[in-house]
Amino acid sequence: MHLSLRQRKALWGYAFLALPLIFFLVVRIYPALSALNMSLHQWDVMSARKPFVGLRNFVELWHDQVFWKAALNTLLYVVISVPLELILGLLVAVTIQSVNRFRGFYRTIYFVPYITSTVAVSWVWRWMYFKNGGVFNQILLSLGLPAQSFLSGPEQALYCVTAVVVWQALGYYVVIFLAGLEMVPSMYKEAAKIDGASSWHVFRYVTLPLLNPTVVFLAVLGTINSLQIFTQIMNMTSGGYGQGDLGGPLNSTLSLVVYIYKQAFYRFQMGYASAITVVLFAIILVATLIELKVLSRRVEY
Repeated sequence: MHLSLRQRKALWGYAFLALPLIFFLVVRIYPALSALNMSLHQWDVMSARKPFVGLRNFVELWHDQVFWKAALNTLLYVVISVPLELILGLLVAVTIQSVNRFRGFYRTIYFVPYITSTVAVSWVWRWMYFKNGGVFNQILLSLGLPAQSFLSGPEQALYCVTAVVVWQALGYYVVIFLAGLEMVPSMYKEAAKIDGASSWHVFRYVTLPLLNPTVVFLAVLGTINSLQIFTQIMNMTSGGYGQGDLGGPLNSTLSLVVYIYKQAFYRFQMGYASAITVVLFAIILVATLIELKVLSRRVEY
């Protein structure tokens, strides 16, 4: 069959589009549909029978107090970590942009934790949080202050894990905010200064509105990452292999993803774990749509 040059170009174009599409269908869509199917069955890996149970897993979920505790903890991870990452990231980015020397050095220093293994970071912070012999308690005792329970205290453990999440992600936020600040046209700032605007007013009414796409991107990304928090909890509250008091103490650090893991690989209840996965998917979808609707602003000068 003879094809024209235009037809051959189109054929190659469809071929290149098909490869990532197949990859996306196999890696993303098929597992998602499989999870939805498993959530409608009593999918016990220890049993050959996997009867269809309809929405029974979701009904059990509604009455599961541990699930609601994990959902509340996950909400706290989002509410605490995302605003902190945005505010601190923007503050550090503006500070770095204001200096004329060693800007690349400072950017590198802040970015190093982000590219460091999350497992290694979690274990180092876990050691610093130790009640006996930990760095933080040694500092507190040297200052005459009482030692804190940190990860071993239900009232403090979630905040300790969140602090590690914020600390490690800060460098990424700084780099993205720096890129966004570089994209703000200087002529608008200069025009505002000529009109008598102070530095704060230039930032508040010129720079910040023009950073809206960057803020929306980082807010959505941070929310999704916080809703899926797992590695830090796995390594800071257990033996590192899912053993011990994973998500503890007393479920105080338990997130939805960790609860999915415990249901799937502790109790082998894949159907119930898949039901939680479907709920988490719906939460992420709704949260993303709300953030895009609420935070997105069209700015024109």
